[in-house]
Amino acid sequence: MGTNDVKPKAMWTIFHAGKYLALGLLLASAAMTVQAEQLVRTFSGERTGTTGEFEVKAPWIMDWRTTGDYSKVAAVDVSLFNATTGVHEGTALRTKVSGNGVRLFEQSGRFYFRVDATLMDWTLKVIQLTPEEAEQYKPVSKDPFDL
Repeated sequence: MGTNDVKPKAMWTIFHAGKYLALGLLLASAAMTVQAEQLVRTFSGERTGTTGEFEVKAPWIMDWRTTGDYSKVAAVDVSLFNATTGVHEGTALRTKVSGNGVRLFEQSGRFYFRVDATLMDWTLKVIQLTPEEAEQYKPVSKDPFDL
């Protein structure tokens, strides 16, 4: 065996080691992206009340789910309040049917929700996002008829 026999084998090993290293870095990067979304708090109930306070940095989402009777009086209204000032920041959700969805918020702070519920159970999850993840929740166009 000459030295020429060793070089191709060494080159093959270096080539494949580089491929596996690149694959490992790609998977680690993907895992970091998946783990960037972070659950801050979960609240649930079956009647009217105020949630505990939570602190988030923009952007974040409220992931909501409602279940209950389809009667004419069933409803859930969720309002967002600034926990520091007590100021009403706006309506986060208003529904009269069972369902689920998300609402994107682009303001940082310390907040709480005021939930007005009639004959419906509700669950609210506050989830911290990265700016890149928040882009997935933004509408592509303002008018659904724009092409």
